[in-house]
Amino acid sequence: MTKKPNTSRLHIPEPPFRPGDTPDYSHISVPAEHTLAKPDTLCEGHETSQHALGLIRVLRFNGEAVGEWNPNLSEEQLLKALKDMMMTRAMDARMFTMQRQGKMSFYMKSTGEEAMSIGHAMALRSDDMVFPTYRQQGILISRGASIKEMMCQCLSNAGDPLDGKSIPVLYSFKKHGFFSISGNLGTQLIQGVGWAMANAYRDEDGIASVITGEGSTAEGDFHYALNFASTYRAPCIINVVNNQWAISSFQGIAMGEGQSFAARGTGYGLATLRVDGNDVLAVYAATAWAAERARRGGGATVIEHFTYRKEGHSTSDDPSKYRPEDEPDVWPFGDPIERLKAHMILLGLWDEDRHAEQEAACKKEIREIYKQAEAMGSLSGDTNVNDFTMFEQVYETPPRHLKDQIDMFKAEQD
Repeated sequence: MTKKPNTSRLHIPEPPFRPGDTPDYSHISVPAEHTLAKPDTLCEGHETSQHALGLIRVLRFNGEAVGEWNPNLSEEQLLKALKDMMMTRAMDARMFTMQRQGKMSFYMKSTGEEAMSIGHAMALRSDDMVFPTYRQQGILISRGASIKEMMCQCLSNAGDPLDGKSIPVLYSFKKHGFFSISGNLGTQLIQGVGWAMANAYRDEDGIASVITGEGSTAEGDFHYALNFASTYRAPCIINVVNNQWAISSFQGIAMGEGQSFAARGTGYGLATLRVDGNDVLAVYAATAWAAERARRGGGATVIEHFTYRKEGHSTSDDPSKYRPEDEPDVWPFGDPIERLKAHMILLGLWDEDRHAEQEAACKKEIREIYKQAEAMGSLSGDTNVNDFTMFEQVYETPPRHLKDQIDMFKAEQD
């Protein structure tokens, strides 16, 4: 009996380029038009299906801002956006170097993704609750959080608001509406939607902004969140930061070879937007649209921020092992800071000399703040954290075995 050929094959997604290859992004279409229609904020979810497949853009590469989505930010807002992005990048560079010197155990940079955090934060109200993942330090900088406290958290020293209990970069700033970051990916999705539902139940108009990477959309929590957000019209924004890589797994592993990550919201009846994540004006505009929709009772919006992670996943990662070293340099949507700089120069608000001066000033400010933070301790010496704090803020009522350990610890201290 002749066996029939097996035509069924298991498909294993592979990134288009590997180390040693010459990266070519010609398969990614950069829209020539910047005039994708801007729908009414209370339109039906299905009316945004084209926005899940297109790409909302405002900034041309020559610096022009065009199209219906142009938020027409003021000079003050543009200056703030640029400064905050530059401060975020300067802090990342300093903390990465300090980790390499053994001052802290771990760090994660957001290089190339600053527009997502800054543009998003500026379009929200200060009382809107953010449920972030671990690459949104720009939101805290935009909201005026203490950079020194952020650094102390990374150094796990006496100035760490969390007393060294959490992994560096897993910040927690309640006073700035920044929910505690969880190292367990995806948990913030359902928590954020639940917060939004509770807020609506109390007849309050604050909204929740939930942020996750494209890799975590493969988690069940993502689909639970979309289901509840759709069913109860939760006033929230569900953001998918598609930076092309989930550690060393390229976005196709999370089904990125489909139409788009934004399109997953379409299947749940949600409004969906796909935005150029390296265009801070487009990010601002899309966020403002989604926030207005949520506050007016239109429910949740899924936004895919199409961007690129220019450097490693973390200080524990070597991206040269799984992608070409020059891949970040040929990313077709450019660098978010350079694109905003070009726009401001075109408007006559900025120039190369002022940019160089601000870049130097940001580095100096970050360096001085870091000196103050490190003076409170680091891993290369004494962290100055009271060891007894390991027993605090863990249980409301400590169990018997923990009480025994506390008594033993106190006896040793005496």
